[in-house]
Amino acid sequence: MLKVGVLGAGHLGKIHLKLLQQSEKYKLIGFFDPSQENAKKVAEEFGYTAFDSVTELIEAVDVVDIVTPTLSHFNCAKEAITKRKHVFIEKPITNTVTEAEAIKTLVSQEQVKGQVGHVERFNPAFTAVKDMIKTPMFIEAHRLAEFNPRGTDVPVVLDLMIHDIDIILSVVDSKVKNVHASGVSVISETPDIANARIEFENGCVANLTASRISMKNMRKSRFFQKDAYISVDFLEKKSEVVKMKDVPENPDEFAMILQNAEGVKKQIYFENPTIEANNAILDELETFADAISNDTRPVVTLNDGAKALRVAQQIIDCF
Repeated sequence: MLKVGVLGAGHLGKIHLKLLQQSEKYKLIGFFDPSQENAKKVAEEFGYTAFDSVTELIEAVDVVDIVTPTLSHFNCAKEAITKRKHVFIEKPITNTVTEAEAIKTLVSQEQVKGQVGHVERFNPAFTAVKDMIKTPMFIEAHRLAEFNPRGTDVPVVLDLMIHDIDIILSVVDSKVKNVHASGVSVISETPDIANARIEFENGCVANLTASRISMKNMRKSRFFQKDAYISVDFLEKKSEVVKMKDVPENPDEFAMILQNAEGVKKQIYFENPTIEANNAILDELETFADAISNDTRPVVTLNDGAKALRVAQQIIDCF
């Protein structure tokens, strides 16, 4: 079992602590939180060992799970990596692209593993259909949330939209060509609602909308490709696949058939993939343990995290 420690015991940090304690692939050593009051409360309530400093925790473990505010990701990761510890870093990977590139270089130099917490990659609605998403040419993503003061210290792009940026970059095998975006600050000092259009060199276009001032929650993405439409509801954990194939010689009388202007006929088929229930956060943490133990590539690499942050920054620069 890998000895692991958590930096940060806020809302998400406590979830990580609970899951790491349950995991059969890790041995939870303890945590550090800069708030002595919060650290004492968490230690007393759940029985976790609270460390007095970041350095002490790092020295006691094999893996450092960084669930601190984004501004401190770089310094925490740098200290851990230079002491040859593997690092799991919550999204976004760092506060700036320059910091992300520096972390990538450090990991390579010290020959340790790193993974970024883009948890939607492990959402069962996405994993059920990701292998069916092949060369999408138009993508639409909506990620809407009701207002919550937590997370408003960063633009909605880094808080919410970055999830969809990472998903899109993981399925589009092409370089980003252009980015256009607009954002509006309604209640926070940074944009609360944003829309972005990402154009890729292969002609694919992705439209993304993210809001943290909506009346209801929504996390949906739709992928359009040749002869197929794939819908993923990350919130409800549902997927739908609509495929079009050439019409057979003797179609069923209830078959849905479309005919285009050139007279070509296509039959529509509906599929509802089986969704396997899971805990996405536990899965991302345990696949990282597997990557360390088996010396394999993490599912969400530091390079993936850096690419998502780079596009997010391009979007923010449009505001």
